[in-house]
Amino acid sequence: MTSTHDGLPDEHVHGDARPVAASASAYESAARLFHAAGEPERLRLLVELTAGERCVTELAEVTGANMSTVSQRLRVLRDAGLVERRRHGKHLHYHLADEHVRDLVDSAVTHADEL
Repeated sequence: MTSTHDGLPDEHVHGDARPVAASASAYESAARLFHAAGEPERLRLLVELTAGERCVTELAEVTGANMSTVSQRLRVLRDAGLVERRRHGKHLHYHLADEHVRDLVDSAVTHADEL
């Protein structure tokens, strides 16, 4: 098996092996995103939202946490741009911000399960 210049086996290199160039603010935003998703219970909320939009009550039931705690966790995720919300009457419904978030969550959980 041959290795690339970064020490990874060839089968782990996708396309052009150059790193993504980004601005300093993009790196800061990405770090905030990983920080927000890096707590296990917030990550669990993200995983639950990969199945579709849910209200806080549903998320509290499925995670076993109280609604206040779930709301606080969702606020952190929303502040990081990972989830968005929509109001329907008295209820707030949350969903993943976009497909990039879905892909990130799916990849992270799948990778962790393979370790």
